[in-house]
Amino acid sequence: MDIETCRKILTRYWGFTTFKPLQEEIIKSVLEKKDTLGLMPTGGGKSVTFQVPGIALEGICLVITPLIALMKEQVARLNKMEIKALALHSGMTKEEIEITLDNCIYGDYKFLYISPERIASPLFRIKSPRLNVSLVAIDEAHCISQWGYDFRPSYMKIVELRELLQTDPPFLALTASATPKVIDDIIEKLAFKTRNVLKTSFERKNISYIVRKVEDKSSYLLNTLGKVKGSGIIYVRSRKKAREVAEMIASKGYSADYYHAGLPQELRDRKQAAWSSDQVRIMVATNAFGMGIDKPDVRFVIHWDIPESIESYFQETGRAGRDNKPSWAVLLYSDADISRLKESISHKFPPIEKIKDVYEMLCNYLRVPVGSGKDTVHDFNMQEFVAQYHLPVIETYNCLAFLQREGYIEFTEEINNPSRVHFIVGRDDLYKFQVANESYDKFIKILLRSYTGMFTEYVPVNEDALAKKAGMTRETVYQLLVRLSSMNILHYIPGKKTPLVIFTEERLDRKTLFISPENYLHVKEKYLLRLEKMLEYAESQNRCRSVILLEYFGEEADRCGICDVCRKRNELELSKYEFDLILEEIKAVLSVEKPDARELVRKINYPEEKVIKVVQWLLDHNKIKQDTEMKLLWNG
Repeated sequence: MDIETCRKILTRYWGFTTFKPLQEEIIKSVLEKKDTLGLMPTGGGKSVTFQVPGIALEGICLVITPLIALMKEQVARLNKMEIKALALHSGMTKEEIEITLDNCIYGDYKFLYISPERIASPLFRIKSPRLNVSLVAIDEAHCISQWGYDFRPSYMKIVELRELLQTDPPFLALTASATPKVIDDIIEKLAFKTRNVLKTSFERKNISYIVRKVEDKSSYLLNTLGKVKGSGIIYVRSRKKAREVAEMIASKGYSADYYHAGLPQELRDRKQAAWSSDQVRIMVATNAFGMGIDKPDVRFVIHWDIPESIESYFQETGRAGRDNKPSWAVLLYSDADISRLKESISHKFPPIEKIKDVYEMLCNYLRVPVGSGKDTVHDFNMQEFVAQYHLPVIETYNCLAFLQREGYIEFTEEINNPSRVHFIVGRDDLYKFQVANESYDKFIKILLRSYTGMFTEYVPVNEDALAKKAGMTRETVYQLLVRLSSMNILHYIPGKKTPLVIFTEERLDRKTLFISPENYLHVKEKYLLRLEKMLEYAESQNRCRSVILLEYFGEEADRCGICDVCRKRNELELSKYEFDLILEEIKAVLSVEKPDARELVRKINYPEEKVIKVVQWLLDHNKIKQDTEMKLLWNG
């Protein structure tokens, strides 16, 4: 298998004749059966790096991702391209999972998407050695690292695939953001045979990063929207704020809508489609808006609130300017925002005894007895749960997050599981049934004409669409499917939309439930460090924004020349190189002596008027200061 074959696959299915930067390099590495870590910024085309070789190689590509919605979206997209793909996730029945695995073993499927907790399940461990796996692709690979911003214990099981699978496939780990420490951790935890890191620069030369300290965000936002053209996203921290800001913008005549995870899936899909097709110009959203966004002409991303980490901020701002045209990433903040962020730390890290309280309440709510429940999946209504036990929502959510981090449960956001149908009888027996039961014949024919593959797998069906075709009510269609299911002609699983809780261990009593104080403090320290770096970025007035972001990810870079800090320097009518060279000489002088301003200017080997501008800029931005004798010294 060679790269030319992969180019032909790219052209056939995606319509492109060449790969994006780094895609080809990663694919070549995979074809050479090398374990590979690919660092690709948001919008860099990560999925192509495993989907193209997955099609080219003999066997099936195993894709691990924690995002069930993304998993289902990619499987649907591949199937639409007539590439056979399946998914295993926690919203499926045991029978569905068994049929899916058997289809992957005996069928000619090219992709199997699984959530990481699936690796520990007994059924997967029994059947996975018989899978002809050509490649293991790990999306969101930073989740394996305790130094990352989204650690998940289930990711630690991935390395066990090296023993489970018989084909010894290469591992391809992919992430959009990772610090040097996280990179080392990924390679170690996945047991790479050799260190092999491929990455492009995280630098986004077309994005102008701007930070504004403003008390009246509404006025600033409306003023900005009047100046900036094109499509954009405004990120907020709460669902309530998403609606409020969208309504405020719309009341002033701007085309705007809002998006958050609390909306029904169908409505979210419609809103995203309307924004993607430019029917809506501005989307005000929580961080739930991001998955599957491939709109190239987003001109601006505005953060109404300060994110909790540079990783999150960088990923969200990376949705701007994917067409490489000038774009803007604007962060708004006030002193009150910083105070609220610091106050929220107590909610983010509930006391260990409170976490144990929530665990006991959760087990009682889901009726899980002590000593049982391992690998069981439960529908979970968060609103009902907090109301029943009179719990604060944010603190409860963070307690569940800690229980997940300790490996006791997995907690998913809402899963939109459509209804599914699978014929239990074969075609011949079904025909005999239709002849003998005329009242069901017409409906079965409509069902078979509307959907394919129901004899080999569970197929999503839409009761409303079937009702329209059959000239029936939705309730009649539902009753027909239920009756056919009770007669063992087919198996019908009605659709549902609910979050899920999966018990990865049996229920423990309170004394046995161990929340490690060391882990607790470790997680808190990491969070505080990431938050501190984010606040440093927001409050910095004298360092290039792009340089701060890139340094965080272990990358060196020159000043961008287009962020708000660089623009202020540019007003000095100096090139960025002149400014930096003069700055270095000033630093050298101030490191050994304390001259006054006149003496300092004379000591710098550049034109006096240029040195004066730099000194004045440094004074204005509090980088240098004067003591009581008017002598200059470096501030801090």
